[in-house]
Amino acid sequence: MTYHPKSDFMQVMMQRGYLADCTDYQALDDALRAGVVPTYIGYDATAKSLHVGHLLNIMMLRWLQKTGHKPITLMGGGTTKVGDPSFRSDERPLLGPDEIDANIAGMKRVFAKYLTYGDGDTDALMLNNAEWLDDLNYLDFLRDIGRHFSVNRMLSFESVKSRLDREQSLSFLEFNYMILQAYDFLELNRRYGCLLQMGGSDQWGNIVNGIDLTRRVLDHDIYGLTSPLLTTSDGRKMGKSQGGAMWLNADMLSPYEFWQFWRNTTDADVERFLKLYTELPVDECNRLGALAGSEINEAKIILANAVTTLCHGAEAADAAAATAREVFEKGGVGDDLPTLTLSADEIGDGISVVQLFVRSGLVKSGKEAKRLIAENGARLDDAPLTNAGLILDAGTLANPVKLSAGRKRHALVRVAA
Repeated sequence: MTYHPKSDFMQVMMQRGYLADCTDYQALDDALRAGVVPTYIGYDATAKSLHVGHLLNIMMLRWLQKTGHKPITLMGGGTTKVGDPSFRSDERPLLGPDEIDANIAGMKRVFAKYLTYGDGDTDALMLNNAEWLDDLNYLDFLRDIGRHFSVNRMLSFESVKSRLDREQSLSFLEFNYMILQAYDFLELNRRYGCLLQMGGSDQWGNIVNGIDLTRRVLDHDIYGLTSPLLTTSDGRKMGKSQGGAMWLNADMLSPYEFWQFWRNTTDADVERFLKLYTELPVDECNRLGALAGSEINEAKIILANAVTTLCHGAEAADAAAATAREVFEKGGVGDDLPTLTLSADEIGDGISVVQLFVRSGLVKSGKEAKRLIAENGARLDDAPLTNAGLILDAGTLANPVKLSAGRKRHALVRVAA
């Protein structure tokens, strides 16, 4: 379907590639032109930080606010106790209340960088669905809400169907998740006038359930909009790398490593990522994405600088770029590289270089470190490292030592003063 939107927000969604599907293009477009549309995205508190995989939807909320509407970031203090089964092969581990609260505190730090919170018409709201889920009466909930759900229909949703088709167990606990998420939309509409839920395309069934429930209970028209589930051009899930998840909190992933992740974008993804993860004009994204040969590297630096500035601030982006220039162009040791600091006691009579590669986070195991060395992918102070049995003593580590895994991943090892 080709739809030509008139609202600023829908134009941005289509022009920049955020839009996968919408429950009613015309009606939502009309609502966006008629006034402020409160819109929510839910985030279950499964970790202490959000990661790059969440960033596309955070940018959607940012554009929503920039085009005159009200973002609602809904923390899943209640739903995290159940766990979203969508497209998973197994049940999520259940977290306790203290761990959920700690995770929510870590996640909140990210949103404040992208959205303006406050009491104004278009100021963002931070809510927690534990507010209405924790005190539900089970029998009342079954009678008032459960009766609106068809098990036959719920079984037909792709997120559930794919799990059952693989003959993988789906617990009754998880099956309740989509009812709770639907109830979130109902409560947000009732309490805050929320008209739109956004999420990744894997949330389509949950979103549609919430729309149907709200129409049945309140007779209100509300809408759903989904974004594409992104993979990189080489097929990897967005936000994953050799080192694990690309976290958005600086205490879980340094701004330099975050910057480097974007700098290492493959050529084929540059234009798309500029449109999705920066606020550069679309024409400029097209121009930068069309660069060829070595010139595309300048576009990647622009991408890395812009995304890192939004997430960590301009100072952190500048420091990361300066470190990259020092490390890659001059062969030096940048001040902003991830650093492993050891005490004299830890070094003792000496510490193996394999252990240093593991402890610095460049590899996950000693076996991986030895394979990296055997395949000539490891360097020590920019010199090829060929001896996996090398032991470094306190004298060698008196000055910072630079470890490299391949051409793009580096870390410093230093001794505590």
